[in-house]
Amino acid sequence: MKFISLLLLSLSFLIACGEAQPHLEEIRERGELRVLSRYSPTSYYVKGDELAGFEYELASRFAQHLNVKLKIIVPDNLGNMLTMIEEGKADIAAAGLTITPARKDVIRFGPVYQEVTQQLVYRQGTKKPKNITALLEGQLEVVASSSHVEQLKLHQQEVPALSWTENNEIDSSGLLELVQLELIDYTIADSNEISANRTVFPELRVAFNISEPQPLAWAMPLAEDGTLYNEMAVFFDKMDESGDMDRLIEKYYGHIRRFDYVDTRAFHRRILTTLPQYQSYFEQAGVEFNLDWRLLAAISYQESHWDPKSVSSTGVKGLMMLTQATAKQMKIADREDPAQSIQGGAAYLDLMKQRLPERIAEPDRTWIALASYNIGLGHLEDARILTQKAGKNPDLWLDVKEHLPLLAKKKWYEQAKYGYARGGEPVYYVENIRRYYDILLYQLDMPSTVILDEQDQTKESSLPAL
Repeated sequence: MKFISLLLLSLSFLIACGEAQPHLEEIRERGELRVLSRYSPTSYYVKGDELAGFEYELASRFAQHLNVKLKIIVPDNLGNMLTMIEEGKADIAAAGLTITPARKDVIRFGPVYQEVTQQLVYRQGTKKPKNITALLEGQLEVVASSSHVEQLKLHQQEVPALSWTENNEIDSSGLLELVQLELIDYTIADSNEISANRTVFPELRVAFNISEPQPLAWAMPLAEDGTLYNEMAVFFDKMDESGDMDRLIEKYYGHIRRFDYVDTRAFHRRILTTLPQYQSYFEQAGVEFNLDWRLLAAISYQESHWDPKSVSSTGVKGLMMLTQATAKQMKIADREDPAQSIQGGAAYLDLMKQRLPERIAEPDRTWIALASYNIGLGHLEDARILTQKAGKNPDLWLDVKEHLPLLAKKKWYEQAKYGYARGGEPVYYVENIRRYYDILLYQLDMPSTVILDEQDQTKESSLPAL
């Protein structure tokens, strides 16, 4: 009888306490998705006055999918991030984490969304290492607790004398900068991080790959009950099926795949020597037309390399390379006057944006307007019509830029209202401006205080600008 009473008491206690709450239900009840990330060009940073980054935007969309707030937590280093997710102190880690056998033993990974390759980086002007053995001479430094350490340990089995330093203080971007500054000889970084940083550190070179392509995924506590993972799988499937994942990759990586060392290096130099002469004019025009002055400066560099006396073979002139007709339309008397040229160029870009359908959202609205700035609104509309006929979205730059080059092919320009056009030119034009714009944001923005918790605005931290 006493045993039965104890059993009933135990059952009553279990019923009162209830079973462990499913992870996904807990997040929704909390109303907040806690995400670990890191400050980097590939994850999370400030761009102008906004929070940005591939991982940040992907996590933001997932939080919206769950109908909860997003809370970003940035640990001091990668090792702490992995420990925090292992101990369940956050829901997910969204930081471009490579799936490795060692990590799979202690944390759970979500669906794969990207692949990267680990690459050895050295500085232009120094001797290029040909293989792992060449690293026995020189200082190799990598991020502590990274997948790069795991990969080096595998190589160490073949080259026992191989050694390196593990840095617990700075991330891959910081180590890439140390290579640029010749403070260390080599580092290892993922291919996407190298692409994102080369416009900022143009002296960097890739010597060779040290790994095969490796998958990236979000991480969760190993004890995660599967409810969050399952919803994450649904989310990533929707992102793939809708094309939103491709568009997000294009947004952050599409314009940095092409790299011109000489041009990028010259641009960095002219930011210091030439831009200060015209910066106030860009700023004034930016305020008047509600445009980022750094975008106007990027356009001007693409057009004239900030040379107010620049003249093309077709007769366009000045910092913004205005045609005579455009200058007249914008009421500009002297195309070679820097202030007037910048004023006219800003006014013309604003006009191109106004003439686009209202449904086109940013940033596509700006990129499509820039293409029309270069090739003309008529040809741009022809390309949008071709895009629509192909079953793609004429309001997305990702889709439009695929069809602009068709305007140079007879099969396509014969059916276009405005006929032949060198449609490949505006594609390169826009992508170059986007690269210049990114560099200007990184070079000219100072670190600023921003809100980490998007909606209740209770946490603050200093982020590096990009």
